[in-house]
Amino acid sequence: MHICCANCALYPLSVFDDRAVSVTGFWWNPNIHPFLEYRSRLAAVKQLAALRRLSVEYDDTYGLVEFLRHVAGREEDRCSYCYRIRLEATALRARELGLDGFTTSLLVSPYQKFDTIQEMGRALQERHDIAFLDEDFRPGYRKGMQMSRELGLYRQKYCGCVYSEMQRYEESLQGQEPRG
Repeated sequence: MHICCANCALYPLSVFDDRAVSVTGFWWNPNIHPFLEYRSRLAAVKQLAALRRLSVEYDDTYGLVEFLRHVAGREEDRCSYCYRIRLEATALRARELGLDGFTTSLLVSPYQKFDTIQEMGRALQERHDIAFLDEDFRPGYRKGMQMSRELGLYRQKYCGCVYSEMQRYEESLQGQEPRG
């Protein structure tokens, strides 16, 4: 399971626990800005892994420069690019490890483009011949956030990229309810 952050991983992990499904986590998030935010999220995932005795594969490459090169001038399509590169890396890692399939904690957030993530995951399933679990975990989003608070995990205020950070603070300044 690709893990975008510890908070979003909690509810899907609890679902998999209830089903007695073994999960290997995968951390690779080259979109996160700034670097201190990246490190805070990575530390929270490591904390979660230790608390839950969760096996996690880490690709700790801070790939912000490459991410920005691919989305600059195409900001309206940045999420699709971001989902695709992380899901593809997850599918490839799952195949390399001989696992049955792959998924992502992005599927829990009501702030992500669920249908786009589903479509990309299904396409990668076909391309790489490994099953994609496209379950809708969004009904458990609030429960996961409550679990995160109870565990004292770092809780971010935006999805991760510089554009979402900018959008979040613009909305705050305009008196709107900021998005995750």
